[in-house]
Amino acid sequence: MASADLRQELDCSICLNIYTDPVTLRCGHNFCRDCIDHVLDTKEGSGVYSCPECRAEYKKRPALQSNITLCNIVGSLQSTEPDQKQTGIFCTYCVDSPVPAAKSCLHCEASLCDKHLSVHSKSAEHVLSDPTTTPGNRKCSVHRKILEFYCNEDSVCICAYCSLIGEHRGHEVKMLDVASEKKKEKLRNVLEILTTKREETERRIQSLQERRREDQKKAAGVTETVTALFGDIRRQLNDLEKRVLSEISRQEESVSLSVSHLIQQLEIKTDELSRKMRHIEELCNMSDPVTVLQEPDTGDMCDTEDRERHDIQVHGAGDLDVSVISGTLHTLSDIIADINTGIFVERSTNILLDINTAGNYIHISSDMKTASRSLNQNHPVTPERFQDKPLVLSNGSFSSGRYYWEVDVNKSVSWRVGMCYPSIARRGDQAVIGDNNNSWGLDRTGDMYSVRHNSRLIQLPDNIPCDRVRICLDYEAGQMSFYSLCDPIRHLHTFTATFTEPLHAVLGLWDGCLMISGGDMRWEK
Repeated sequence: MASADLRQELDCSICLNIYTDPVTLRCGHNFCRDCIDHVLDTKEGSGVYSCPECRAEYKKRPALQSNITLCNIVGSLQSTEPDQKQTGIFCTYCVDSPVPAAKSCLHCEASLCDKHLSVHSKSAEHVLSDPTTTPGNRKCSVHRKILEFYCNEDSVCICAYCSLIGEHRGHEVKMLDVASEKKKEKLRNVLEILTTKREETERRIQSLQERRREDQKKAAGVTETVTALFGDIRRQLNDLEKRVLSEISRQEESVSLSVSHLIQQLEIKTDELSRKMRHIEELCNMSDPVTVLQEPDTGDMCDTEDRERHDIQVHGAGDLDVSVISGTLHTLSDIIADINTGIFVERSTNILLDINTAGNYIHISSDMKTASRSLNQNHPVTPERFQDKPLVLSNGSFSSGRYYWEVDVNKSVSWRVGMCYPSIARRGDQAVIGDNNNSWGLDRTGDMYSVRHNSRLIQLPDNIPCDRVRICLDYEAGQMSFYSLCDPIRHLHTFTATFTEPLHAVLGLWDGCLMISGGDMRWEK
């Protein structure tokens, strides 16, 4: 009896099974760690935590202390009675020592070991089930009879009395086994559907992981290219700087030597002039007129000095040759050209708008670059023209390679730009950018922005600074991206598809005007 009482002390009051990783609250009560964690989780947000047994309250979530002693006792008990760990349910009649239950009798609401099961009543009312701690749950709460049927109308398990004289009388009922099998069949179908969805999800995850690896590899390659490019730019700039500074230093030294030589000559002339001046002063101070008059004429002396001074000025010091320095600096344009060659390759053609596709309410400028909303233009009716839509295509198309082009949109608040196949409809509801599977577009209506394809709309944030947009196409990769050319450039959206036709640039506007540009450049790897 004492052993049975001890065994009950090892049961968690929440799950009613033997403790698993027992922990203690400050009030002294013990629980399974997972059980008390779940109870405390339900108290989150209420501001008060409490013990499930004594209701002791804690303002903060109480810390859980492992009960090592209790854990050791549970471990010792489970090692001596390994079968107890399987169910944790023991025979109701083995009071001297706990013996694992083999079955539970729903009628008696008792659990039986093999010994007591052999002498248990075999009458029909004594229904046996797998060991359970709650046999009362298998009985009708009204008639206290065993649940034998399932009411399809109320979706509840009932006893025979409920179906005959109770509130479920006249309802469609089935035996529990039959109803259970039917439900299992539905569950198997659901399981099959969920399995298929899970497999599809796993495939998508794998595909996205592969794409992420490819993007990382691509980014690493581009990073390596750009790093090498800027390294080369720095090297060339350093070399250019050294050459320019060296040329400046060389010219400075040359000019300095010339100036020094000139100064030396002028100093000699200064000494000579000083000597002559002293001689003249001496003559002026003489009282003997004969001596003064016999001296050479000083006018010739001045003329000679003037000619010598003029020669020194004309053939004197030089100056920095800025044209040579400027010519050296022209190497910068070569460096920039090398950068453009590494990233952009100029094409011989440019994107122009095709007036033969323009709708009646669009005016195309003479340079074929600007589309403006206008009055009815009364264009000739042709199969190529968007007769009833304010749209226009480019006259050229893209069927391979990587391109970008740009549109000034600051003079319109209602527009749609993008790309489309030449097979796009030219009339009706299908002749709108993004409202069919032949086009992809970026749309602005007032302050609302979205991207569209095949009538599927993805709303973009409202606070997009968007005076100019860029559309980038990587035909082979099947990617079409939209950017707002603000500072910094902002990526708006990327469509992914397998392109099956050449792609034309397409503009649609409902007010103002749009100007297309930048289509004459192709981005290479």
